[in-house]
Amino acid sequence: MDSAAVTRLTRDRVRLLVAALAITTTVGYGVLTYAFSALLGPMSDELSISTTTAVGASTVAVLVSGLMSIPVGRRLDVRGGRGLMSGGSLLAALAVLGWSQVQNTVQLYAVFVVIGIASAMVLYPPAFAVVVAVAEPSARNSSILTITMVGGLASSIFIPLTGYLAHTYGWRAALVVLAGLVATTTVPLHLLAVPRRPRLPRTGVPYAKSAARVLRDPGFWLLAGAFVVHSAGLAVISVHLVLYLVSLGHPPARAASLAGLLGLLSVTGRLVASVSARWLPMATITALIMLGQGAAVALLPAVGMHVGGAIGCLVLFGLGFGVSSVAMPAILLDRYGATGFGTIAGMIGTPATIAKAVGPLGAAWLAEAFGYRPLMFTVAVGCVSAAVALALSRRLAAPASTTM
Repeated sequence: MDSAAVTRLTRDRVRLLVAALAITTTVGYGVLTYAFSALLGPMSDELSISTTTAVGASTVAVLVSGLMSIPVGRRLDVRGGRGLMSGGSLLAALAVLGWSQVQNTVQLYAVFVVIGIASAMVLYPPAFAVVVAVAEPSARNSSILTITMVGGLASSIFIPLTGYLAHTYGWRAALVVLAGLVATTTVPLHLLAVPRRPRLPRTGVPYAKSAARVLRDPGFWLLAGAFVVHSAGLAVISVHLVLYLVSLGHPPARAASLAGLLGLLSVTGRLVASVSARWLPMATITALIMLGQGAAVALLPAVGMHVGGAIGCLVLFGLGFGVSSVAMPAILLDRYGATGFGTIAGMIGTPATIAKAVGPLGAAWLAEAFGYRPLMFTVAVGCVSAAVALALSRRLAAPASTTM
């Protein structure tokens, strides 16, 4: 997988690969993640289940995706991405088609287990692993940025599209259309653009030993802790922000509009972080952004009842909303090199995804028991703690790495 051990694709092929993965991840996130919110109401009504029960299916998908991160990453390291991502795309299309036919809660949850498996095979983590495997070191970070910049538009495209389809044709027909879109775009793009099985490196650390040396590195545990805590904090804000803003006195419509700033600024934050990496290490940049997020959340209870104060806090917090997508791959590459990247990323991705799934549930309990102010303080402390952990990881020497 490293430049000295495998044959790199030509630059034109890499550009084609990046363009293809930008499209497939946008469609993947749009259909497998964001379409759910647009279908939640009509689906819950027809199935005669509560919205909480329906949302539980989405949580199951996130948990399954997280649990699949390590085995998927390992397979990508050893076998490459074409078969896995193409198969995952086909599985995703079939799962969405199956979703359109569910008649009860058991069937809904079963379908979302499959959606979770497919998500682990086709979204950002496997796309990044493929890019790391085939692109020259100097092009990896910019390629990952391109994919995330396009993928960041998924919610803006697919939530209104799904809503329109559901309103015009019904939620079941909307899912049939979306399943067809997945099948006709992502499957052929993965088959045509993703390279075949890579050659294993003749030199450097074998994959199993590469993972073992990472687990022995204290810096890895600091990085893992930082991204796990930060992922939980982002998920908490994503789910509870509108209700908190309403509790501060904002009308529901305004609260929803203010919360929308997070998604808009996530793409800006990724770009800022990537450009800043020309002058500062990505771990340092990310730590500074997390510190800013901690300050923003801490100030929100004091100034958030005013529109200007809420906007200021949410702009500062929103700049870090999507930074992990580009920061984590860059930090792992800088510290450990490219060998075994998929496995190593999965070792952080698994607990981070689980934290993302369960964090809002714990936050709901905390908010009910003690109110939203302690919850915001907890998130602020989490962001600051993540920043400190990232900064400390820079002070620890990395283990002997493979070639880049």
